[in-house]
Amino acid sequence: MKFTVKDGTEIYYKDWGTGQPIVFHHGWPLSSDDWDAQMMFFVQHGYRVVAHDRRGHGRSTQAATGHNMETYVNDAAELYDYLGLQDAIHVGHSTGGGEVISYVAKYGKGRVAKAVLISAVTPLMLQTENNPEGVPMSVFDEIRQGTAFNRPQYFQDFTIPFYGYNREGAKVSQGIRDNWWRQGMMGSILAHHDGIKAFSETDFTEDLKSVDLPVLVLHGEDDQIVPFAISAPKAVKLLKNGKLISYPGFPHGMPTTEAATINADILAFIQS
Repeated sequence: MKFTVKDGTEIYYKDWGTGQPIVFHHGWPLSSDDWDAQMMFFVQHGYRVVAHDRRGHGRSTQAATGHNMETYVNDAAELYDYLGLQDAIHVGHSTGGGEVISYVAKYGKGRVAKAVLISAVTPLMLQTENNPEGVPMSVFDEIRQGTAFNRPQYFQDFTIPFYGYNREGAKVSQGIRDNWWRQGMMGSILAHHDGIKAFSETDFTEDLKSVDLPVLVLHGEDDQIVPFAISAPKAVKLLKNGKLISYPGFPHGMPTTEAATINADILAFIQS
């Protein structure tokens, strides 16, 4: 299904089941399909599950503009208002984690029950004077270069660290790699290039501080995309009501490779 936001961009979304809504926000450069393992699990547990493709990603319009966190959040808010979501649990992976905490801070009052941040880019990825242990700009410039001018091969290669397939003993799934690449190549090269700034340079500190509802922070300690030390422990310290679960050896893409563990921990948090 598609919903048109106020600037004319069509946002593709899925809305399955009945019951309390769980809303899923995907990571860069993917789509709502990246939540297959969670959508199936939670719809079978009696929840209404909702997920959308961010503008320029997946099956949403390949818009020329709006590839920034503020617009991502406003698009999501328009869609959720249209769907009439109340008492929802919002779950975000990677870039989607930033989108979740921004949405909850700006629009969540009275509408959101709980939030889950998985392998999230919060509070700030980029190395700055105030964030000296962050990731240097040169790393994000390399991602920009690879995305803009070598996207088919760059996205193939990106799946290896994303799922920890470069670690000794890792069981590589070609299907998972192919599905990541398929989702990435469905989206707009411009949106993917411009969206790198959104996930790397947005500072979510004030959003994290302002949210007082329960937030579960899940992060793999062997995350090679969003390093654990610069993200999850810092984010949970800023939250008023945060809980951290970290997983030794789990990769960035753990909602897919470690779905059974992640789903069980999210369900326990929702039911607590």
